[in-house]
Amino acid sequence: MKRILFLLALSFVAFSCKNEKSEEKPLAEAEEIAINYQTFGDKISDEDVLTKTEMIEKYKSLKSGDTLNLKFAATVKEVCQKKGCWMKVDMGEDETMIRFKDYGFFMPKDITGQEIIVNGKAYVEEMSVEDQRHFAEDGGKSAEEIAAITAPKRTLAFEADGVLIPEVEKQ
Repeated sequence: MKRILFLLALSFVAFSCKNEKSEEKPLAEAEEIAINYQTFGDKISDEDVLTKTEMIEKYKSLKSGDTLNLKFAATVKEVCQKKGCWMKVDMGEDETMIRFKDYGFFMPKDITGQEIIVNGKAYVEEMSVEDQRHFAEDGGKSAEEIAAITAPKRTLAFEADGVLIPEVEKQ
């Protein structure tokens, strides 16, 4: 009797499954690209992100002492080679120096050239010769390049509380 019930259950399962033929799609249509992110610092989303051009306009409106809370995307130009404690991103004719809130997290040292999303506070500052030389040393600049720094510089700065680095995967 157990065999009969087992066979009935097995045949019920076999017949209840639909035997439809799926239409095969060309490879290009079937592939979808999903973006996953490595997250550093606070958890942030990839929504409402300003472009580099929009960000440059925001920086133009800032005076020393002003801050703006926002999120933007840019390409990494340089990363601290000692421990990843800062990075510079490309802003066209200029660059933005990004530091991390309370040194709470660090970036991988090999992300130069990658597009990232950062969230935090944008501001402008007058960077001293001493600080410029310190960052140049951390960035691996030569002694001659470091010695050539002789004047304070107005810099575009950003204190990030969260960073996303995209990873592209095929599904």
